[in-house]
Amino acid sequence: MSADSTDFTLLPDLAVRSLGGAVIWANDESFAERENLIRPEESTYQPATFGHKGQVYDGWETRRRRGDEGAHPESDDCDTAIVRLGVPGVIHGVVVDTAWFKGNYPPEVSVEAIAVEGYPSAEEIAELDGWVTLVERAKVGGDSKNPFPVDSARRFTHVRLRMFPDGGVARLRVHGVAKPDLRWLDSGPFDLAALENGGLVADCSNRFYSHPQNILLPGRAQSMGDGWETARRRNRDNDWVQVQLAGEGVLTMVEIDTSYFLFNSPGAGALTGIRADGTEVELLPRTVLRPDTRHKFAIESDEAVTQVRLDAFPDGGLARLRVYGTLTADARARLLAEREGEVA
Repeated sequence: MSADSTDFTLLPDLAVRSLGGAVIWANDESFAERENLIRPEESTYQPATFGHKGQVYDGWETRRRRGDEGAHPESDDCDTAIVRLGVPGVIHGVVVDTAWFKGNYPPEVSVEAIAVEGYPSAEEIAELDGWVTLVERAKVGGDSKNPFPVDSARRFTHVRLRMFPDGGVARLRVHGVAKPDLRWLDSGPFDLAALENGGLVADCSNRFYSHPQNILLPGRAQSMGDGWETARRRNRDNDWVQVQLAGEGVLTMVEIDTSYFLFNSPGAGALTGIRADGTEVELLPRTVLRPDTRHKFAIESDEAVTQVRLDAFPDGGLARLRVYGTLTADARARLLAEREGEVA
């Protein structure tokens, strides 16, 4: 990533509901539900749409804070929501999106994080000490995306958003790199490309209609919009996406899923492995792909690779990419050392 403070938004949102994130606790949600914070789609608004609590907002909105006898609350009063990340990870930045909140957004916010083992209750997590500040109390604008880069190499499982003193936030995006439990990765062959296992889109040729990170999300796509679709290509080149695997591994199977892409799927695809030294190895030769189909191909190579590149000929859309295999001993040792360093 470059020095641009918003480059971190190209990384996956670890908090998004479609990755398994959940808003597990909030001290108040009088006007609008906390769960809206992590919905994958952009916030929407319909003017003069009133429910029994007032104007309906697509976000999290709390009551107006009041001190004794209606006095303005003290400056350190705040409303709080806690989000369990869909997968633990290293956070590179957060976006506090106040879309459509114009006269009722919080003047200031802060963001903290913590790493929790096991499955304690939401109430227990809310009472925990040891929260680490990622974003110091900072001013935010209304009806805008407010990005905050984060400089931390630690692995976290939960984040805590605080609004000073109250108000509404449409979406909370927590961008970073997944760092799952190594015990899960040791349980047998797994999808080394999956976001939840630590995979990541490193680069791509085009993201005109949708982001390529979508193809690494868990579960099946629910519509064409859940995948990655490129613009129509008007030259002799082809589109491609390059994926950083969870670690160096030997691959055994690839699934190229074109579900819901009926008239705009690629005509063919090829998979290339990239070794740690940057050299390449063919894993799947150029092969015909069918629309709206889950294609499964065996990989007959014992070469260890750290990245894969999927070439789509000439362009089109993909729903999901799954790359199954096992970590090498060196990769597992590096991940274990990394995790031990985070715990220390």
